[in-house]
Amino acid sequence: MIAERVSRLLGRKVVSLHQIESRGYAAAYHGVAVLEDGLTVFVKAGTEEVTSGFLRKEIRFYRSFQAPFMPVFHGADDGDPPILVIEDLRRERWPPPWDLNAVGAVRMALKDVAASEPPQWIEPVDRQWLTGGWAEIEHDPEPFLATGLCSSDWLEASLPVLRDAAESAPVEGNALLHLDVRSDNICLAERGAVLVDWNQACVGNPELDVAGWLPSLRLEGGPDPEEILTDDGGFAAVLAGFFASRVGLPPPPTAPEVREIQQAQLEVALAWASRELDLRLDR
Repeated sequence: MIAERVSRLLGRKVVSLHQIESRGYAAAYHGVAVLEDGLTVFVKAGTEEVTSGFLRKEIRFYRSFQAPFMPVFHGADDGDPPILVIEDLRRERWPPPWDLNAVGAVRMALKDVAASEPPQWIEPVDRQWLTGGWAEIEHDPEPFLATGLCSSDWLEASLPVLRDAAESAPVEGNALLHLDVRSDNICLAERGAVLVDWNQACVGNPELDVAGWLPSLRLEGGPDPEEILTDDGGFAAVLAGFFASRVGLPPPPTAPEVREIQQAQLEVALAWASRELDLRLDR
């Protein structure tokens, strides 16, 4: 059914379509189609309500915005399930490993993203969703403490500082943001770094995209976050609170492995926030 819909959408017969393994965490369908003229394209389709909702947001973004730091858009079908057809980037380099050139390419792409004029319908970053993690932990600390990443005494003493830093962080702004910058959403093409998965696009402070990338970059052999971004602790506290308020919860059915990577990123973000805020992390 997907092959037939892609053929109608592109006006070219799909000779073959095979599913491929995703590098991400959401359970959407990912496949590669070979067209009758030899072109290969990447096909993404919803598998249930949540992934279909994300994909419809992404399709809307592709229809209203294109840039070199995005895959080429070939078309989309809003049916059930929705289908997005974009450039096949499998032959490009997908980090890790990281080196100075790769890090520089992503930083340049993020500058280009931030300098772009966002579509008028793009909404501001949701401050409460992003910065409210430490308030949730204050209300119920046990799921976070169960990770063993800090002692209850350290959390009690540090929580006011972390919450204040996160809740006062300057997340607002007018720049276009990807808001999910990780290696599984980045490839290194001849034209520069290309970002995929645009379902969380919003507007805000451009340093948010940089900050959000740094914990996963460090996990994959990159530099410490403060070597890339000068921070007074605000963005580090935002990220640490975001991950800390989620790692102890059951994983969502559509992303069963996401808690594992969130905990790994939390370890980096919490240590970063502790250094920036002079909290001397104690486990």
